[in-house]
Amino acid sequence: MATMTKRDYYEILGVAKSATYEEIKKTFRNTARKLHPDNKESGDEAAFKELAEAYEVLSDTGKRAQYDRYGHAGVKGAGQSFDNVDFSNFAGFGMDDIIDMFFGGGARGQARRGGPEQGANLKFDLQIEFLEGVFGVEKKITIKRLEDCEGCTGTGAEPGSETTTCVTCAGQGQVQQVMNSFFGQSMRVIECPACQGSGKKIEKPCKTCRGEGQQRKTREFDIKVPQGIETGVRLRLTNAGDKGRRGGPYGDLYVIIHVKEHKSFIREGETIHLRQPVGVSLASLGGEMMVETVDGKKPLKIPAGTQSGATLILKESGVPRFNSPSARRGDQVVHLAVETPTKLSAEEKSLLEQLAQLRGESLVIPEAEKEAYEAAQALLHASSKDSKNGSDKDKKGAKSKTKHKDEQVKEDSSILDKLGEFFRPKNGEHEDE
Repeated sequence: MATMTKRDYYEILGVAKSATYEEIKKTFRNTARKLHPDNKESGDEAAFKELAEAYEVLSDTGKRAQYDRYGHAGVKGAGQSFDNVDFSNFAGFGMDDIIDMFFGGGARGQARRGGPEQGANLKFDLQIEFLEGVFGVEKKITIKRLEDCEGCTGTGAEPGSETTTCVTCAGQGQVQQVMNSFFGQSMRVIECPACQGSGKKIEKPCKTCRGEGQQRKTREFDIKVPQGIETGVRLRLTNAGDKGRRGGPYGDLYVIIHVKEHKSFIREGETIHLRQPVGVSLASLGGEMMVETVDGKKPLKIPAGTQSGATLILKESGVPRFNSPSARRGDQVVHLAVETPTKLSAEEKSLLEQLAQLRGESLVIPEAEKEAYEAAQALLHASSKDSKNGSDKDKKGAKSKTKHKDEQVKEDSSILDKLGEFFRPKNGEHEDE
């Protein structure tokens, strides 16, 4: 019996394998609202359960790591089953409530509420020159990120002040909340609203950070952009993002590359295209010329009789392969454009006229050909006129025939009338005699 192959979790959620937790969470919430059975237009309970299963794994850092390494086999039995859950029974519940009930409200795979939290990832858009994208470059970038407050070392309390255990959560940083559903009552764990999950109550908040425990500071980072990079590629700087709360680790910084266009070169993968003007003489006779490349100018042989639009290849003068320094470089394609001079001196004009004579090229139409053309045009005009006159005669002839036919009908009618009069009985005669 054939078994159904499980779909890739990243494909189900519609996110890239490099997606952050926040991206996964946001995409899941948006898609879940569309697929939830309460949605009469696009609700799909089976698809919703499949989506919930994918999110349950990818939102947990530990399970996601296992899945990335071993696939579905790595998380078999590790997640909760949604097959016996009737999500349609959650009518009237907000989507956030449903998600929190099954998955919790915070980032999956982190320590319990009240413990250290993972710092947020940051994004930075970096614009580089065309040649910097070809050969790589080192850049220094400046960002603002959250770090522990220097005044309170991240505690949020003014130095020397005391902190007490939160009476609401008894120092646990989290409390239980009861929710009523069609299944009955269910329990979920949320962050303590009194101490924001710290488990402690601050008597005197830090003046520097106003009790937040963190401040946004400006930092510089050196980044090495590899050769052959293209627009849209993301570079990751580990631990360059925001600092996590309560002693949590730093997030990462993702640098998005944007490569500027070049005034002469057009890039297509590892191939570079260049439009190169060529004079008439060089194109006709052939020779050599210097052309621009990303490595500087290089000689290029032009074959005799080159036509405009022809292409020549400069081997390994293109873009190095991304992250492969030892691989073969791409090529440069030179598109030749033969240019006709627009301004000529008297000497140049004379030389070109002599060349035309030597090649038997006439610069004007011969008189014999011109007379033959004019005669043909006159004949064509006369033929057109005769055709028009003949058409007019045909129309008059048709009218004449129609008139004659009408007169003949009248004449035939007159004869019939006379015959009828001849055979009609006279006065005093009867037809039966």
